[in-house]
Amino acid sequence: MANDYTAAVITLSDLGARGEREDTSGPALCDMLRGDGWNVVHTAILPDEIEQIKAALIDCADGKKVCLTVTTGGTGFSPRDVTPEATKAVIERECPGIPEAMRAESLRITPRGCLSREAAGIRGETLIVNCPGSEKAARECLGAVLPALKHGVEMLRGWSGNCAGTPEGRKEHHHHGG
Repeated sequence: MANDYTAAVITLSDLGARGEREDTSGPALCDMLRGDGWNVVHTAILPDEIEQIKAALIDCADGKKVCLTVTTGGTGFSPRDVTPEATKAVIERECPGIPEAMRAESLRITPRGCLSREAAGIRGETLIVNCPGSEKAARECLGAVLPALKHGVEMLRGWSGNCAGTPEGRKEHHHHGG
C-alpha cells in the first residue's frame, strides 16, 4: 500500500522561485517522506504570493488528490510570509495538534521556536502541513510529526483497518476523536 500514500512538497520562496537561491528544504523533505514510504508525486517552488499558494494547495487536494501536501517556507514574521494564511483560507478543518507538536520540538532546540506560525489542516481527503523554510528547522518539524501522518491519512480516507493496531499486532491507545 506504500504507493497509496501520495505526497506533494511545495517550497515557498521569492528568491527560490526566481532561481536566485537553491532550494534545499524541499528536496530534504522529499527525502524524509520517501524514507517513510511516501510516494512524492509533485514538487513545486512558488513565490510568496497568497493567491498562487492557495491555487497550488487547492490543485494538490482537489486536482491531484494527494494524501499529503507539505509546504516549506513563508511561515515567519516577514510581511511576505503568508503560507499559514493561504493554508487557513483553503482548509475545511484545522489540525492544531500538528503545529503544536512541531512547535514543542522546536522549543526544545531554541526559544525562537515560539515564533513559528505553521498551520495544518484538512481539505477534502488531503492533509496539508506547513513547515518552516530553513532546511534544519523543516527537517526537525516534519520529523516531529512524520510518525503520525500516515495514520491521520488512513483515518481521513477511511482506509480499512485504520484503527486496527500497529504492524506488531498490538493495539495502541488513540488520543483522537476516532
